[in-house]
Amino acid sequence: QAILGSAGVDPTGAHYVAVGAGDTFIAAIQQKKIVAGMTTFPTISRLVNSGKGKILVSLLSPADTRAALGGDYPFIGVFAKNDWVNSNKDTAQRLVNAYVKTLKYMHSHTADEIAGQMPTDYYAGDKASYVNDLKSQIAIFGTDCKMPAGGPETVQKIQQQFVTSYKGKSANLSETYTNEFASKAS
Repeated sequence: QAILGSAGVDPTGAHYVAVGAGDTFIAAIQQKKIVAGMTTFPTISRLVNSGKGKILVSLLSPADTRAALGGDYPFIGVFAKNDWVNSNKDTAQRLVNAYVKTLKYMHSHTADEIAGQMPTDYYAGDKASYVNDLKSQIAIFGTDCKMPAGGPETVQKIQQQFVTSYKGKSANLSETYTNEFASKAS
């Protein structure tokens, strides 16, 4: 909705349909069940490389995201309810440790080495495109699992503009996330 709104399109005029990713997303485009959609790699490259689709708005780098959404936006993270985290701090720490270890691995290995660790069905038989895709978007993956500065403010601004139940409201943003576990991660 934020992308439509920033492009001057009334988001309430769009019809939202869940079509998944991969083959189901591509089929939805081909069968004209959707005229535009949001998806991830390798679905994006499969559509673009086949000439069946093009990127209308890119969120593939931090700079692209700032241009499209007006600031940094934390897409990826470890999410859990506060009561669960407070009751399971050791488990929460182990989850974040694994996530940070993965991010460090990603930033210390080549895209080809990372692709070599993925199941072959993930890149739909086109490892070369997957490697290129990963190279082009590696910057969107942080290195430490910490909330980016300004990220919560961007999310709140978008929520206030485009989520009916949140319009006119705000939250104490410091209560919506913690870097506690990321700071302790090894």
